[in-house]
This record gives sequence, C-alpha cells and structure tokens, in this order.
Amino acid sequence: MPDLPEVLDASEAAALDAHWRAANYLCVGQLYLLSNPLLAVPLEPEHIKPRILGHWGTSPGLNLLYTHINRVVRRRELDALCVWGPGHGGPAVLAGSWLDGSYSEVYPDVGRDAEGMERLFRQFSFPGGVPSHVAPQTPGSIHEGGELGYSLAHAYGAAFDNPGLVVFCVVGDGEAETGPLAASWHGDKFLDPVHDGAVLPVLHLNGYKIAGPAVLARLPEAELDRLLRGYGHEPLYVTGDEPLQVHRALAGALDKALEHIAVAQRIAREDGVRDRPHWPMIVLRTPKGWTGPAEVDGLPVEGTWRAHQVPLDRVRENPGHLRQLEEWLRSYRPQELFDEHGRPRPQVLACVPGGNRRLGANPHANGGLLTCSLPLPPLEAYAVPVTAPGATLHEPTRVLGGFLAQVMADTRDSRDFRVVGPDETASNRLDALYAATGKAWQEEILPTDEHLDRDGRVVEALSEHLCQGWLEGYVLTGRHGLFSCYEAFASIVDSMAAQHIKWLRTARTLPWRRPVPSLNYLLTSHVWRQDHNGFSHQDPGFVDHVLNKAPEVVRVYLPPDANSLLCVADHVLRGRDLVNVVVAGKQPCFDWLDLEAARAHCARGAGVWEWAGSERGGGPPDVVLACAGDVPTQEVLAAAQLLRRLLPALAVRVVNVVDLTRLFPAEEHPHGMPAAEYDALFTRDKPVIFAYHGYPWLVHRIAYRRTGHANLHVRGYKESGTTTTPFDMVVRNDLDRYRLVMDVVDRVPQLGEQAAAVRQSMADARTRHHAWIREHGTDLPEVAQWHWEG
Repeated sequence: MPDLPEVLDASEAAALDAHWRAANYLCVGQLYLLSNPLLAVPLEPEHIKPRILGHWGTSPGLNLLYTHINRVVRRRELDALCVWGPGHGGPAVLAGSWLDGSYSEVYPDVGRDAEGMERLFRQFSFPGGVPSHVAPQTPGSIHEGGELGYSLAHAYGAAFDNPGLVVFCVVGDGEAETGPLAASWHGDKFLDPVHDGAVLPVLHLNGYKIAGPAVLARLPEAELDRLLRGYGHEPLYVTGDEPLQVHRALAGALDKALEHIAVAQRIAREDGVRDRPHWPMIVLRTPKGWTGPAEVDGLPVEGTWRAHQVPLDRVRENPGHLRQLEEWLRSYRPQELFDEHGRPRPQVLACVPGGNRRLGANPHANGGLLTCSLPLPPLEAYAVPVTAPGATLHEPTRVLGGFLAQVMADTRDSRDFRVVGPDETASNRLDALYAATGKAWQEEILPTDEHLDRDGRVVEALSEHLCQGWLEGYVLTGRHGLFSCYEAFASIVDSMAAQHIKWLRTARTLPWRRPVPSLNYLLTSHVWRQDHNGFSHQDPGFVDHVLNKAPEVVRVYLPPDANSLLCVADHVLRGRDLVNVVVAGKQPCFDWLDLEAARAHCARGAGVWEWAGSERGGGPPDVVLACAGDVPTQEVLAAAQLLRRLLPALAVRVVNVVDLTRLFPAEEHPHGMPAAEYDALFTRDKPVIFAYHGYPWLVHRIAYRRTGHANLHVRGYKESGTTTTPFDMVVRNDLDRYRLVMDVVDRVPQLGEQAAAVRQSMADARTRHHAWIREHGTDLPEVAQWHWEG
C-alpha cells in the first residue's frame, strides 16, 4: 500500500481503535449475553442466552468500516449514507448506531449506559427483539441485510438526484457472486456527476461465505484488479490483520477516494467536463471473524468459514467455551471503553460525528422525512373524449405517457421523479417522456443514438434487477418513481419485491420511520397482447406473487381503458408505504368511460356497468358477467352483446373490477368489500362468470369465503400460449366471448334445453375461428371488426 499516505497521528489512531474495539465488544455481547454486560463479575452460565443466534464473521470488518466512515464524515462534514450489504451484519450496525447515540434516540429504553447495553444485548435475535441482520428496525438503514445481491443497486438509487450525498456501499464477498450484484457494477454508467451524488463501493473480502471460499476473495489480485477496472472503477486496496496498520491504510484509502470523488464532481459541475469519471472503490481484505477465537476445540476458526456464525456454541453447557468467551470479551479491554455506568468513554466517541451527520441519524435513511408531494397535473388535460362507450380506441399507456411527461417536466427543478425500465420505455408507448427528459447515459453518445442525455431521468438497463434496486433506493430516500416492465418479466424480481414489501410492512410498525413514496409497477405488453412474441412472453403471475404478501402494503389495479389508467396512475403516484401493481395494455383498446365516470368507477374499485347489461328494472339478474383487465373486459362486453341478441329475455349484469383487492373480505384486506356489499354486487345465489386477466385460481383463492363462491366460475390464463393471433390467445385459454356465452348457458338453470342451439352456435364459432386463422393468419372478421353496440 505504498500509494496511500499515513494520515493518522497516534491519538487519532488510538481513538479509532477504541471505537472499533468497543463495537466489536458490543457485537459479541449481542450474540451471547443476557446480563452482566460490563463483566462486573465472572461470567456464569445464567449470563448466557439459551439460544445463541447471529453471525460474527462479517461483524469485525463492518465495525471497522463504521468506525472509519465516522471519521471521514466528521472530518469532511459529509452528508453520508451507508448501505450494508453483507447478510446478517446486524450486530455491527446496531453497535455503531448505539455508540453514536442514534439508536437511543429512536429507542429511548435502550440508553447509552449499562442498563441500555443490557437491553441491546438481550433483544438481539431474541423473541420480541430485533433480527440478526440489518433491517427496518436499524437506524440509518435502507437495505435489508438478507437481500444478498441488491446493495449496490440500492446505493445508486439513493444517489440519483442527491448531488450532495455520498453513499458508501459495503459489498460482501458472498453477495458479490450473485447475478444482480455483478450487473450492479454498471451503475456507474448511469451516475451523473453533476446532478447525482456519489457511490463509494467497498468490496469486503474476508475470504469465505457460509461454508466455503468466496470467488472474488480467491482471485489473484492482478485478475481482480483487471475485473474491477473493466467495470470502470479505480480500486484502492487495503489488506491486513494488524490493527494499527489497517487503521492507517484504510484511513488513507478513504481520504484518497473521497478526494477523487470531490475532484470528479468539481470538474463536471464547475468546469463542464461531462466525460464519465472512473469512480474510486475500495477493496478491503480482513480475516473472517477477526479478533475472535483463533481456535476452538482444536480447529482453526478466525480467518476460516467456521467464524461465519457463532465461533463458540453450547456455552452454557461447556465450561471451556464459557471461559473462552470471557477471555474473548475481556480481550477488548472493556474497562478502557466504558465507564462504570456503561457509558462510552470520550476516546471511543472522538471520531463520531454529530447530529444528522451520524450514520444512524441521516434523514436520507428515513426518506419520509425528506418526501415532498409530487406535483400531478389535472387529468382533464390528458383524458380522451368518450362520447359513447366503445366508440373510439386509444393506446392506454400512450395516453399515460403524456401525463407522465408533464410530471417529469414539473419536477425538472426538484428532480424527485424517475421512470425506470429494462429498455422498453418506447416499446411500452411511454416515449412522450422524452419531450421532458432523456435517458440517463454517461458513456459515449453516437450521432445515431436517440434520446440519450447526461442529465436524463428515464433510466433504462436491460436488467429488471437493476431497475428494481434503483427504484427501491430512490423511493426509500424519499423520491417518487415508476417501474415500467413487460408483464412476463416482472417475475424476475419476485424476491426483491417480496423483500421490499416486508421492509414496508415492518417500517409501518415503527413510529420513527416516516412513510415513503410507494413503489409503483406498470406492467404492460401483457399476456393477452404478446401473441407476436409467444409463450416465453406470456405470464401474468407477478400479481399472484404480490397478493401473497402483506395486505396492508400491496395493491393491484387492472384499469380497463385509457381514462381509468390515468385515474389509477394519479392515485398510485400519491401513495405512501405501498407497493402498487398496475396492469394495462399498450395496444389500441376501446374507450369505455369518460373521465368523470372513470374517476367514480376507480374510486369504487368495482361496480356495475348498467349500460352494458340487460337487467330488468328492479329485479335480480339471472347471471353476472364479471371482468378484470382490458382484454377480459372486451370479451365480457362482446359476450353480453351476444346474449342480448341471442337470449333477449336473459337478465345479465356486467360488473367490472379495477381494484383486485376489493374482492377480499373486508377483514382480510384494507380495500376488501364487506359481505353485504359483495353480495349486493355479485349476488348470493346467481351464477357469476368471471373473466380475469391472470391465472383464474387467484380469484377463487381471494373469494373462497364469500357466500356465493360455489356459483363462481372464473376464466383466465391457464398456461396455453404460443405465437398466434390476438383472439386465438383468448380462445386457447377459454376466455373468449363464445366460451363465456357457453358458460352462461351451462350455468343458468332455467336456460337448459331452450338455449341448446345458442350453445351449439358458439361452439361452431370457435371451430370456424380455428380454421380461419390457420388459413388466413388473421382473426375472424366478426372479431377483428367488432365494436360495441349499446
């Protein structure tokens, strides 16, 4: 490390070492101790937790980084956030926030004294306590420690449009093996040095994962260096196991990296040089389980995979392990670190910044503190005129694009709105956005390129993982956004979505966590209009995944036309602490509702379309045709039209559902319908034929407790896909208008034999369809040219 100057004098090095030792002591205490936090008496079995849970191996390295980030934040007066990537590194970050006082501020019962220390220890991985990983309960965090692979994407999302922020991101060598993390190194190609903050990755190589070596830790340094430089970084290396040497080297590396960042930002912001900087990063190599037991029961531990979790087990039952634990704890010399009341001594806190500069107190890690309302323009300027239902057609997402472009224009100064997506903004008909902003891009721009912009706030990368991670980091730090994605490929981020939902659910229970803007998905290019791309692009399952999660957090909307999509978009962009999934098509779609009707319908979430049905005045319907989704809505209306012509005496009610969660019972979801309302809408005893956008069993699962569930028959996608015509997709999955009419005939008792001819004609139409498309390659004229006749 000859290129890193020694920047510490003896007193500062001693202070850093004291803070680090204190943090290590607190980590070991959290893993093992129920009581006797200051070792006032020799350890006894009753001082030890009955179940020892947690992870030690990564903690010393994280403590080292917390200590040194404190130093540079204090010295340089940085506005800094840290994303802690390694799994189960909770003890370290809890220790750091307890030492800087931020933990006691949000949890006053865990004071910075002996009593508070005992509570800090007892609660860790204990019933009614806190998790073993960095979690919403951890002050200063925006990233769940168990989300291996997403830390760097979260860090870049936090840095976007935060020009004064430095985001330190600790990447564990285990998570560095994941696909999302490997892609995340490309975040530097989208980071604008003028309008965005900086990300300083720290690749922490301690050599091992749970039970084996880590790939990057075993690479020869020259090969690792070529890899990281190929990603566009200037790596600085810190390696060692002698504390004083490592303190000096790490301090020098951080100072050099931050100076590098400051110069790059000055060149871009003051000199106008917009070439992409080669941003610095740090590679920190320290032993796994550093300062812990070197050997246990004759086997090496420190510096091996055995240090990953708890180096000493069965401490209550094994007197030798109990003695070894006490020796380990006393090796940190706690009497030098804490006074007789358990308060950290001044030397321990000498490097700690104050106020909101503390890592545990930075408001960016509690983004609701910084959130401003998003300026949303009036919908009247973007709504399509509807003189009669079904008289015109529009591409719903193209209409939405104009609305989003205005939102983007109105946030030009505040820069608190972004649209992310995997190279599909124009494909998804949202290209009106480019009138307000371009696509973020820091690499070379060629004359043939379109819409690339150094300052752009549309962010495209062909990685759903990156888009999800960027948007999560963005909204968790208080800004607003939308993730536009082909419906079939949203499932790539199932795990990430689940973790974000869990984060929000937990954060809602913490009074000190302020509500953050909702994470909004627009799923388009959906299953029923992917007839050209085929089976690989036909999958509506993301909705099922989301609706398995916390009901207080998740919402799903299926607007049937352009104006209802505008109303839904306006609603979800105002939301807080939610995950909203909006499914809408990009192909021409009939306009059913004018803006006033769309507002009322979306506010209800589900309702009767009286103009579409044939109910007799005051009497109950004979059958309910229900629909959710744009294509199912069209097929239901076509079926209703056929029934009106072929069976004019039949009383048909048409119900459209926009908010899928309205189908839940009220006691199971905040948007759920009370039983009386559901029964009034769908009836208690009449057949309900429900045409649903996705997998039909989801509707059954949601409505299984309803009185009329035995009468409910759901049609939807049943995994029959291919490259074919648009109408053939619905026929293949028995969602077509002819099949729906047959379902009515089969399930309305009084029809029976009198409608046999009608049923046969519908089956014949399906047969004609199959023959026609194989000869002509297009849909039947009666389908292709269909329109609503009121």
